[in-house]
Amino acid sequence: MANAKIIEAKSQQVSGVTSKLKDSSCVVVADYRGLNVAQVTELRKQLREAGIEFQVLKNTLVRRATAQAELTELDEYLTGPTAIAFSKDDVVAPAKILADFAKKNEHLKVKAGVVEGRVVDVAQIQALASLPSREGLLSMLLSVLQAPMRNFALAVKAVAEKQEGGAQEA
Repeated sequence: MANAKIIEAKSQQVSGVTSKLKDSSCVVVADYRGLNVAQVTELRKQLREAGIEFQVLKNTLVRRATAQAELTELDEYLTGPTAIAFSKDDVVAPAKILADFAKKNEHLKVKAGVVEGRVVDVAQIQALASLPSREGLLSMLLSVLQAPMRNFALAVKAVAEKQEGGAQEA
């Protein structure tokens, strides 16, 4: 009877991880071996503040979840101690936070990830981490969208000032 309960609990864990893999816009897999408790706590705090879920999971459990989520290419990276960061909204944030933390703590090693349903290697995660944050990208977009209107307003103002100057001379 106890085995049935254990199997049911593990099955629920696998389905939970499967749904996280499918629902997340970005998933980053990392090896945390060598980090002390204070460092892991600090990393969890940074990720939690950004709305990112961070879990240490058994590789066999994650392999079952990747099979159900049709992401078996990720299995080759599931060796040694594995921690996974799941982000539903922000694609850049988990990669950026983990890459920045890895620069300060050489024990954290980013292995791979899943971006928008595609398995990516560590080089692609690093490239993603080098992008500006979501807010930075939005402000860049807003600036680009505002530029034509701003230029038009300046041109109209210059024409109005020129016409005012011409009217005062006459």
